[in-house]
Amino acid sequence: MTKPDAPREGDRIAKLLARAGVASRREVERMIADGRVKVGEEVVTTPNTLLTSLRGVSVDGKQVKAAEPARLFAFHKPAGLITAERDPAGRPTIYNALRNAMPENSGRVMPVGRLDFNTEGLLMLTNDGGLKRAMELPSSGIPRTYRARTFGDVTQAQLEELSEGVEIDGMRYGQINANIERSTGRNRWIEVTITEGKNREVRRVLEHLGLEVSRLIRTAYGPFQLLDLPRGMAVEIRTQEVEKFMHSLKLSPQSAPPRAAHEHARNRVLKSRRK
Repeated sequence: MTKPDAPREGDRIAKLLARAGVASRREVERMIADGRVKVGEEVVTTPNTLLTSLRGVSVDGKQVKAAEPARLFAFHKPAGLITAERDPAGRPTIYNALRNAMPENSGRVMPVGRLDFNTEGLLMLTNDGGLKRAMELPSSGIPRTYRARTFGDVTQAQLEELSEGVEIDGMRYGQINANIERSTGRNRWIEVTITEGKNREVRRVLEHLGLEVSRLIRTAYGPFQLLDLPRGMAVEIRTQEVEKFMHSLKLSPQSAPPRAAHEHARNRVLKSRRK
């Protein structure tokens, strides 16, 4: 009788590199496909390579450091920036602005989700790929709140119908909480809260109601708010708040990376208490 294969140990190298803040999983997979990742002198050929640590792993010839404690930053993204590292069309990216916006010693960070080129407001950033993924997953149910300046006719009753969700061009959007803040003629400011964060969701839903959106500002992501953070500036979220937020995340059994990130944050708190 053939013995069953022993269970494989470790995590996928793509997951470990993302957790260490090297890049997002998708970007790491591209790095591996381009032959930029090695273990010792051997080029990694698949993102499914299992490792128990990043010891001996290098990217572009540089040794990868062990994962740092999870950190989270709030950035006030101005309109006119791409949420990406580079843009084929040569448009400025958030990283152009982050050079002068981030606190010292913040290290490499990744955006949590995206804000469109013309959308401004709160963009969360993290050094931890697992935390990034957990915050982006629709199943986490994290609310995102926006203020939209619109032109056109709409009633509060129409907006309240969005609480049942809406289907647009075959795309189903879940529950949406929308309220008119103030009106001047046909100009309105509308506050919209969503939990799925699908591509261009707020704009598409409001345009579906016949409104023209001239300005869109994200004001909150979960418990984190834009408040009076100056445009183009970033601030680090306190470790205690990051830890509390991780506790609040509703994670599925498959969401192991965020739990690991939580351990990093917990250890960081303990170290600070010893000082």
